[in-house]
Amino acid sequence: MAEDARPQIRVERATDPERYLASDKLVWFDTPGTDPLEVQLRGVPEDQRFAAEVVGSEVDPTTYAGIYGVRPMQLSVPDGSGTGRGVPVAGLTWVGVHPDHRRRGLLTAMVRHHFEQTRAEGRHLSALHASEPDIYGRHGYGLASLELEVGVGRGSTFTAPLLEDEASGITTRLGTVDDPGVGERRRRIDLDLMASNVGTVVGDQEFYDALSHVSAEDVRESEPPRVLVAVRDGGDVGYAVFRRTHQWTDGRPAAKVEVRTLAGGPAARLALLRRLTDLDLAGTVTVNGVGAGDPLLSWVQGPRGLGEVKPYDSLWVRLVDVAGAVTARGYEADCDVVAEVADPSAPWNEGRWRIRVKDGAGEATRTDDRAEVTLPVSALGAAYLGGGNLAEMRRAGLVDEHRPGAVGDLWRAFRTDLSPYAARGF
Repeated sequence: MAEDARPQIRVERATDPERYLASDKLVWFDTPGTDPLEVQLRGVPEDQRFAAEVVGSEVDPTTYAGIYGVRPMQLSVPDGSGTGRGVPVAGLTWVGVHPDHRRRGLLTAMVRHHFEQTRAEGRHLSALHASEPDIYGRHGYGLASLELEVGVGRGSTFTAPLLEDEASGITTRLGTVDDPGVGERRRRIDLDLMASNVGTVVGDQEFYDALSHVSAEDVRESEPPRVLVAVRDGGDVGYAVFRRTHQWTDGRPAAKVEVRTLAGGPAARLALLRRLTDLDLAGTVTVNGVGAGDPLLSWVQGPRGLGEVKPYDSLWVRLVDVAGAVTARGYEADCDVVAEVADPSAPWNEGRWRIRVKDGAGEATRTDDRAEVTLPVSALGAAYLGGGNLAEMRRAGLVDEHRPGAVGDLWRAFRTDLSPYAARGF
């Protein structure tokens, strides 16, 4: 279709909650929930629900042509001293296009609207978990962290001699995710972890209320989601959310334990894993959301000490405002590099930026100087948490270098000693 023949698309606030929810169910071919409408929509604030319509086309009163939502969240980014600090991030979610309106530019229009909205609200970053990873790289998102799904056997040995004293002082308490106060406790734990777990995302309390809700569908074929809270000296230091599926094989107990979330510092994670792999009647334990540099891999002497290991992409990060995003995080090495940034989806980022880092603080300013590095904005998003290696991207043909050593200078500033943690889904 010629550019001037493309349909006119209007993106505005979604004012009809029933229509918005029906659109999501249609796109994701999900079964209608039995919970009240406001419960099913919880976690996506009313003023952060958006819908797209094609001007002049027949309007379906039951669904929108396209929808997206934003969860207001915080993201732990490097602070330059080996720890992290929280910055606001727009958590893009509930993105979908009606099957009758695909390939007409609705997704592009909604993403552009999202970037403009996010920028107008003073946030510098957007982040998401990609349903189809080949889509969002085209819109400037970079893969900033990885996660693994790993299998561990019942009674697995985790060797961490220098953590034994700390771990021995941690007790665990079993409950269900919808127990009173659990959502608030989980959020407090996650907020505390932002300083040590770069890559952590934390939503508002409504988001945790949604995580803590158990619907009739959740317990139709198995027990309700369980939670183990790790406690040391009377304070919460970690938690695990898991579910067991009853199973017997050849007259022996072989229940499946699926750990959906594991949160805590190294000692808390160690204590929680030991408890999870010692549950009665369990046969296999699968742990989701294990970061690429998670201590678990060291405790079992590498991936061959585990069962099946499946790698996945975790958080995708997008610099909506290059200057603001560069300033928002800290750095562990100095640099002075002129970068030519390609960003057709957010043209205000296009062009040459001098990225200077001194004593842990960074800034990006406009310049007419000759570019020393050329890269897409997605490469900066991939490197933003210290995980995506710019030097390896250059070797892969994704980043270009015009001054010898310039890519290495930029990467040494952005890199961190520890890999980012995997981010929870949202």
